[in-house]
Amino acid sequence: MNFALPLLTASPLASTPMDSDPAVIAETALITADDALRTGLRILIIIVVALVVRAILRRAIRKLTQRTIDGRSPVVRGKAKRALAAATGLVTERRRQRAETMRSVLSSVVSIVIFAVALMLVLGELGINLGPIIASAGIVGVALGFGAQNLVKDYLNGISMILEDQYGVGDNVDLGEAVGTIEAVGLRTTRLRDVEGVVWYVRNGEIIRVANSSQGTASVVLDIPVAHGTDIDRALKVMREALDDMSHSEDDASTFVEAPQVLGVQTVNATGITLRAVLDVIPSARYSAARDAKRRVTEAFQKASISAPAMPFGTTTLE
Repeated sequence: MNFALPLLTASPLASTPMDSDPAVIAETALITADDALRTGLRILIIIVVALVVRAILRRAIRKLTQRTIDGRSPVVRGKAKRALAAATGLVTERRRQRAETMRSVLSSVVSIVIFAVALMLVLGELGINLGPIIASAGIVGVALGFGAQNLVKDYLNGISMILEDQYGVGDNVDLGEAVGTIEAVGLRTTRLRDVEGVVWYVRNGEIIRVANSSQGTASVVLDIPVAHGTDIDRALKVMREALDDMSHSEDDASTFVEAPQVLGVQTVNATGITLRAVLDVIPSARYSAARDAKRRVTEAFQKASISAPAMPFGTTTLE
C-alpha cells in the first residue's frame, strides 16, 4: 500500500498555480495590451476613414450643387429665353434655393449612411454581437415605417419635386385644392398664397399633380371683338401696329419673348366678329401685358373709328 504515497506528495512547483507566475501574468498583460492597442488602432482608423470619406463626399456635393446654380437652365431654352431667365432672376434665386435644399438632403443622407456603417464596424471590433442589434433595429424601423408612413411620403415627394424643379418660390401654380403663388418650398410642406391673400399649407405627399404657369414663357391670347361691317384687313393692320408699338416700347419691350402674332378672325356670331392675337411674354408679366395690350388695341381702334359690337343695354365688353 506504500506505492500510493508518492502520488500524494506534491512538489514545491506544483503548489504554485500557473496564473500566479509573474512571467505568465506579464505575458498575458502584454498580449491583452497589444490586442487592446490593435483594436483601438483599428477603431481609430475606422473613425478617421469615415470622417475623411464624409468630408470628400460633402465637398463633392457642394461642388455639384454649385454647378447646378451656375449651370444652364433646364426649363428655359433658346437665346432669347436664356436672356429672359437671367433678367428675371430665374437662374439665380430658383437655382440657389433648389441647390441649397439638394445640398442639405444629400449631405444628411451621406452623413447618416457613413456614420451608421462606421458604428457597425466599431461595434464589431469591440466584439459585440450585431445580430440582435440589427434585428431590433429592423423591428423598430418597421414600426416607425407603419406609424410615420405619411410623414415619409411627404418627405419623399418633397425631395422628388425639388430635384425635378417642378416649382419654386414666386411661381404661380395650381396644386388642385390650392391655387396661388408659391411663398416657401420645404421637404414636408409647400406654402402658397392665393389671390385673396389666404395662405395655404399643402403637404407634399398630398400633391398629385402640379400646373405651373411660371416656367418657360407665357402665351397671352388676346380676343378683341369688332362690329359687323368692319373692314377686317384694316382692323387687323391697326391691331398689328398697336401690338408692334407695344413690343418695342421702352416699358414693355423687356416683357416680350417673341414678336406679337396677329392670327386673324377667330369667331363670327350674331353680335360681331372676334379678332385674335397671341403674345409670348415672360410669365411674371402675363396679366399686365394682357391688360396693356387690350388698352392699346382699344385706343387704336377708337382712333381709327373701328367700332366695337353693340351689346345689350349699350355695354361693350372685351374678354
